[in-house]
Amino acid sequence: MDPTAKDEMQPSLPPGSSCPGPEWPEQERAEQLARGAALKWASGIFYRPEQLARLGQYRSREVQRTRSLEARIKSVVQSYLEGVKTGVWQLAQALEAVQGAREALGQARGLLRGMAKAVQTLEPLREQAVQHKQLQALSQLLPRLRAVPAAVVHAQTLIDAHRLLEAYVSLRELEQLQEETWASLGGLELPVFEGLGPLAEALGQAVEAAVGAAGQLAREDPALLVAAVRVAEVEAGRTTSLEQAPRDWRQRCLRALEEGLERVHFGTPLLPGPGALAGWLEALRVALPAELATAEALIAPCCPPHYKVVRLWAHTLHGGLRRCLQQFLEGPELGASDAFTLLHWALHVYLGPEMMGSLELGPEADVSQLEPLLTLENIEQLEATFVSKVRASVVQWLQKALEGEVAEWGREQEPDTDPSGFYHSPMPAIVLQILEENIRVTSLVSESLQRRVHGMALSELGAFLRSFNDALIRFSRDHLRGEAVVPHYVSYLLAALNHQSALSSSVSVLQPEGVVSGALAPVEAALDELQRRICRLVLEALLLELQPLFATLPSRRWLSSPELLNNVCERTARFCRNFWRVRKPAFQVLLAETERAVVLQYLCALMQGRLVCRGADERNQAAERMQQDATQLRDLFLDLGLEESAHCAPVLLTLRKLLNLHDPTMLGLEVASLRQQFPDVSEEHVSALLDLRGDVSREQRQAALSSLQDGPQPSPRAGRRALFSLVPAPTPSPSSCLFSGSCA
Repeated sequence: MDPTAKDEMQPSLPPGSSCPGPEWPEQERAEQLARGAALKWASGIFYRPEQLARLGQYRSREVQRTRSLEARIKSVVQSYLEGVKTGVWQLAQALEAVQGAREALGQARGLLRGMAKAVQTLEPLREQAVQHKQLQALSQLLPRLRAVPAAVVHAQTLIDAHRLLEAYVSLRELEQLQEETWASLGGLELPVFEGLGPLAEALGQAVEAAVGAAGQLAREDPALLVAAVRVAEVEAGRTTSLEQAPRDWRQRCLRALEEGLERVHFGTPLLPGPGALAGWLEALRVALPAELATAEALIAPCCPPHYKVVRLWAHTLHGGLRRCLQQFLEGPELGASDAFTLLHWALHVYLGPEMMGSLELGPEADVSQLEPLLTLENIEQLEATFVSKVRASVVQWLQKALEGEVAEWGREQEPDTDPSGFYHSPMPAIVLQILEENIRVTSLVSESLQRRVHGMALSELGAFLRSFNDALIRFSRDHLRGEAVVPHYVSYLLAALNHQSALSSSVSVLQPEGVVSGALAPVEAALDELQRRICRLVLEALLLELQPLFATLPSRRWLSSPELLNNVCERTARFCRNFWRVRKPAFQVLLAETERAVVLQYLCALMQGRLVCRGADERNQAAERMQQDATQLRDLFLDLGLEESAHCAPVLLTLRKLLNLHDPTMLGLEVASLRQQFPDVSEEHVSALLDLRGDVSREQRQAALSSLQDGPQPSPRAGRRALFSLVPAPTPSPSSCLFSGSCA
């Protein structure tokens, strides 16, 4: 290369600079690093003075190394510049070639413009050639095209005559002719083929109608059903060159099968009206298995295997029935009978061996994996409806039973008796039968419905017992006020006690298996309350007769004669003459409460302070009279049938000891003994008894009363009942002594 050219190609450097300017930052950084490294090396070499003698050697070595590097750099730069020169020369050659190609393309463009003008002159000739070709094809197809209208009419006649295969063959021939004409005429549609669309639709509707009546045709004309299915299957495999939407007759046939089946069994006119649900379900119980059997025996052989006719039949019937029931439940609220029937049918009959669970049906008819016939919301709705309707009926029945029983209380005759002589009424049996039958019948449906009805039955039984209790209170109030005097008032109370006993002894029949035992606790509590109420009403009637007699006790007459207590025992015996007509254990409860009420009335009279003994003789007489009275009361109630362990009269013997004590200083021991036997005795009771003695000083009284607090605590005894706590001392009226505690 020319040295002058080389100098021109070299970059100019500023004077006094040995490196490129800012255009070469990498070179500048490299130079700085080199200078730093050289300084570091020189400071390390010449650190000691004795090494300065070798400075000349180092300088000459570095000069040689620098010259060598400069020579190598010059050689590299020269090679680089030679490569650049070669590249510039090649670019010049390429530019000349591109310019030559541009000139050639311009010449070709001019030639093409000339040819386009020539083609435009030939365009009319080309159109004439195309028309000539179409006319030639049309002239060849003209005889066949003239027969198209008659063929369309003939095909429609075949469709009307249910000759579907022949009609389909005719339709396919016409469509093939249409395709040939369309291809020959270059996509031109002729008006002569306008009737093919309606004809194909008519054939599709005929096929759909035939398949929709598959159940009937399989029995009467299976050939027509087979023809319709074959037409649909052949059409499913057809391809066409025309721009037409595919006719999916196979899917139309499957939909027709489903719709026809639903229309036969679940059409709107077939939905049951109010009260007709049971008959409709019974008809379905017979019809659906028969329909599946027909599908398996007659329809399935007429259809391809991939139709899965039995499975389609089972699922269609299930889906149609499910939608029908949903629609039915959205209508007016069902009655109790219809709700129960639908629940039992859907949960047990439908999937049972009589219907979809029949062993005669194949596995394809299994609907157990489908959605349940009734949703959980439907079941909840039906159960709530059933319980609500049954509750209303039960309330009405129980009210009628109670009204009938209350109407009997005002009769002139005594209550009816059973063969054993006990007072008897069908009311308890009717009440329990009504409730028990409703609970028992729900076990045929589900445990949840049984639990609901069981809870409802117990609730209504509790309400009935409260109403019965209220009716007894009104009955007693009207009788005692004289508003409605009943000749056999006590007898009907005793009969009511027998009703309570009958209900209490038989209420366990309302306890179905699997229900917790504590469910009957509220009802049992209501029965106990009813028993206490009846006992109280009976005792109120007894005390009304005894209160005038106890008003003169104790008295001087009482000390000298047993006539007073004889009258009490006589009236009590007369009052209790019909107690034997009460069944056990209520009989024992009533006698025990009667004996207790008489003893309480005796104690109330004794605590009134009507008598104060004047000396030891009167105290002895009073003690003797109390012993005789206790014996007389004991004999009376033993004769009436009261068990001796339930007697309260022995309390009089204990009080007798307190009166018969000759040494008043020993009263503290007797009082402590009295408290051991009767922990509820109070200072007021003891003080009233000491007043009856008439010989107790203030100091002796204080000593005796202090023994109540200072003496040993009474030992608890199981079954011990309150006695003195029910005897106020003093009391303004003997009627306040009526027992108001537990009767059991």
